[in-house]
Amino acid sequence: MSSGLTLTEKILARASGLPRVEAGGYVEAEVDLVMMHDLTGPLALDAFERLVERRVWNPGRVVVVFDHQVPADTVRSAELQRRLRRFVAEYGVRNFYDVGKGGICHEVLPEKGHVKPGDLVVGADSHTCTYGALGAFATGVGSTDVAAVLAQGRLWFRVPETVRVVVEGRFQRYVSAKDLILHMAGCLGEDGANYKSLEFTGSTVGKMGMDGRMTLCNMVVELGAKAGLVPPDGVTFRYLEGRVAGSLRPLYPDEGAEYEGELSFSVDSLEPQVACPPRVANVKPVGEVAGLPVDQAVLGSCTNGRMDDLREAAGLLRGRRVKDGVRMIVLPASQEIYLRALEEGLLEVFARAGAAVGPPNCGPCLGGHFGLLAEGEVCISSTNRNFTGRMGSPGAKVYLASPATVAASAVTGRITDPREVGGR
Repeated sequence: MSSGLTLTEKILARASGLPRVEAGGYVEAEVDLVMMHDLTGPLALDAFERLVERRVWNPGRVVVVFDHQVPADTVRSAELQRRLRRFVAEYGVRNFYDVGKGGICHEVLPEKGHVKPGDLVVGADSHTCTYGALGAFATGVGSTDVAAVLAQGRLWFRVPETVRVVVEGRFQRYVSAKDLILHMAGCLGEDGANYKSLEFTGSTVGKMGMDGRMTLCNMVVELGAKAGLVPPDGVTFRYLEGRVAGSLRPLYPDEGAEYEGELSFSVDSLEPQVACPPRVANVKPVGEVAGLPVDQAVLGSCTNGRMDDLREAAGLLRGRRVKDGVRMIVLPASQEIYLRALEEGLLEVFARAGAAVGPPNCGPCLGGHFGLLAEGEVCISSTNRNFTGRMGSPGAKVYLASPATVAASAVTGRITDPREVGGR
């Protein structure tokens, strides 16, 4: 008797037109959506334009977002963006988010209703796995793979083994999904889930809002995973209400699904976590690094630039000032979030605290635009990577933490447990 299928296997089987697939097997699947942005898009076009027959298989299933180096910071980036605009116009790509029209791709695609439960989504960016929070199988691929999808709408995949991740318990105040995924990185290491699909479940995930779920799925790639998924539920459907058009086709793991393994985590006693340079997996409780002076604090990115993140940080900064000698950069993840934060007065809180509030984009996360670090400087950041040279000088150091820890550290001028600062 055949065993049941995981959510990952269900989606890949549906996309491949097969009754079932097996972990470790290979399939050619129909892609529901493909994404590229201003940094990877030109590379995809290089490959696409070498094809003998150049046509886009379905312009309505292509999304192009400008988010990495926007507004254009060099003549070269301006030229590359112009090239993408011409592609969008020539091939009738309707889902195009230019400067000031969208924000960070991994926030824009879900909030604009492009991703649905049960979808197979690929993107020319490693953090495409974020969309798994909606019950989709989403993964990053190379720019040449994107070119292939643009032309024919299909791509081959090795079906990943699936690991069930059960999370139970209740977070303490100022402890969040970011602390959980950093804790997992510390436990498993950078390759602890290499090419696996992680399916999150348990009471903690069930009570978690969409912002937290996106944070979890966003960073599974830092554990080496191919994808991270949360089976759709009421939280998913409430988020999608008013965002998506047409009917949904949610899929769920079978009762008797066969997983490669199961991981269990309890968050009841979880402390704020900090990933120390130069590895995301070099994670320690905040108390072990507390007191280290910082030069810069960054709040934003595709990991933690959402409303829950901004609200948490603003609660700690309200009525306080960023410490003299520290510069803080705040970047809402999208234009929609920017406007909501403006209406709620959060941006005023940040500005009055002495933070620089910027437009929705990736900012200093990838070290390619602004907010870079000089030799010997230290940054506490809510972003997702802290490799040597990631945010500027190879001699700088980046510590990854939650929005609460970033905000508390900006106030004190040193890495600080947010529970010791408290909100106002």
